[in-house]
Amino acid sequence: MTEKRKVEDSCVETVHIVRPNHLNGAGRLFGGVLMQWIDEVAGIVGCRHARSNCTTASIDNLRFMRGAYQKDLVVIVGKVTYVGTTSLEVRVDSYVEDQDGKRRPINRAYFTMVALDENDKPCQIPKLEIVTEEQKAEWEAAKKRREMREKRRTEGF
Repeated sequence: MTEKRKVEDSCVETVHIVRPNHLNGAGRLFGGVLMQWIDEVAGIVGCRHARSNCTTASIDNLRFMRGAYQKDLVVIVGKVTYVGTTSLEVRVDSYVEDQDGKRRPINRAYFTMVALDENDKPCQIPKLEIVTEEQKAEWEAAKKRREMREKRRTEGF
C-alpha cells in the first residue's frame, strides 16, 4: 500500500463539560473518565487514518499534570505521530479551557492503535506524510518510544 495521509487528515478535537457525575471524592475530574474520553479520541484518530476499525493496544506516558473541576471545559486533541505497517501512535493532549479561550494542559498520553479488518485481524494502513519540522520531531520521538515499548515487551514489563 503506497497511499499516504497527512497528520491533519485525521486530527480530532472534542470538548466536554465536567459535570457532577464526572467527579471523584476529592471534587476533581475522575481520572477514569478522562481516560475514557482520551481513548475515544485516540480511537477516532486511528479510524480516520486507517479508514478501518482500530483498537487500543497500549497507552504510554499517561501524565496527569493538574486537575479539572466541575463546570470546567475539557478540550481533548488527538493526532497521529507515527505509522507502522498495521499500527500507529496517537498523541492525545487534554486541556482545561477558560472563558477567554486560554488552554492549560492537564494530561498527555501516547496510544498505540492497531487497525483491524472485517475479521478483526490486523491490516495494513496508509503511511504518514510528514510535512512540518514539528511532525518530523514527533516522528523521531515516536520511534524512540516504539523501541522502548519493544524492549519492555521483550523483557516482560
